[in-house]
Amino acid sequence: MGYETEDHETQYCFPAINSSCIKTKRSRHEYNIMYVFFSLLSVWTVFMNLLVIISISHFKKLHTPTNKLILSLDLADLYIGFIAIPVEAIKIIEMFWYFGEIFCGMFVIFLGLFLSVSLITSVLIALDRLIAVNYPLLYTQKITLTKSLVAIFFSWFYSSAYNTSFVVSNGYFDPNTLKSLGVCYGECTFIISFGWRLIDLFVTFLFPCITIITLYMKIFYVVHQQVKVINSLVKRGKHLTEGSMKRKTEHKAALTLGIIVAIHLLCYIPVYIFSLTGNTVIPEATASFLTWTMYMNSSVNPLVYAFFYPWFRKALKQIITLKIFRPASSLVDIFTIVPASV
Repeated sequence: MGYETEDHETQYCFPAINSSCIKTKRSRHEYNIMYVFFSLLSVWTVFMNLLVIISISHFKKLHTPTNKLILSLDLADLYIGFIAIPVEAIKIIEMFWYFGEIFCGMFVIFLGLFLSVSLITSVLIALDRLIAVNYPLLYTQKITLTKSLVAIFFSWFYSSAYNTSFVVSNGYFDPNTLKSLGVCYGECTFIISFGWRLIDLFVTFLFPCITIITLYMKIFYVVHQQVKVINSLVKRGKHLTEGSMKRKTEHKAALTLGIIVAIHLLCYIPVYIFSLTGNTVIPEATASFLTWTMYMNSSVNPLVYAFFYPWFRKALKQIITLKIFRPASSLVDIFTIVPASV
């Protein structure tokens, strides 16, 4: 434990190991408050994202390509709440790394995997919405459930391979690398070489972010043009065609998902801006602050769904009241109050 004792002698995280880090002490009051806070944050993140996952998985009418992408995004957020937040919280509270050097590397792989999947999925969502807005009547032909699942599989596979290469190449599993950097035993810090700093900056930040921003600029330009056409038809007293009604629905969906992606980027951008600095080993306090900025995004997403998606509120009611256990509950018309393509 890391709370304050009457013994003022220097204490080490692992007294039996010569290279052990020095243990920093906390008061018992501070120690307990932090454990309660981070425990509640972890439970909240897991619970809320689990509700979204259950909603999309259970109700048949939610089995759409767009919702499968949202499912992948929330699955990554759930793992952050279930794995990343508890482990990172223990590291911050105890002020040293309990779990050994090997798990430190594994933890960085898992964390990078979840964050990379989230960013790639955001790109796929932007591309999906661009096609939906441009070709509302042909959308179901161009974007199928199979294509969506293949894209999701690729995003997870690519992210796993990339982050494993990142961790191995930067010497997380090499004791000599850690010693040369002056990393003591009981510390799990973020290590990245200059070459990987540039690769990571372009591959996991600049390229996907520029792609997302470009796609949404195209989306909102198309939406603006289509709204002008629809308003012109309304002013002339003409009835809206099926294509026009479909476009209005896709406009709303694009705006909602655009807000989700924008919040996502705002939570991620500080970390990658910091990666422009010249430090080979990022200071722990700064890295922790920026990491928790990203973690908070995983807790915010379900609130965005609840605020903007009537189908999620209706599904949430079905889940909380345990109506999903009724026979044929998966066939409930979850879109009774909203259009089916949102």
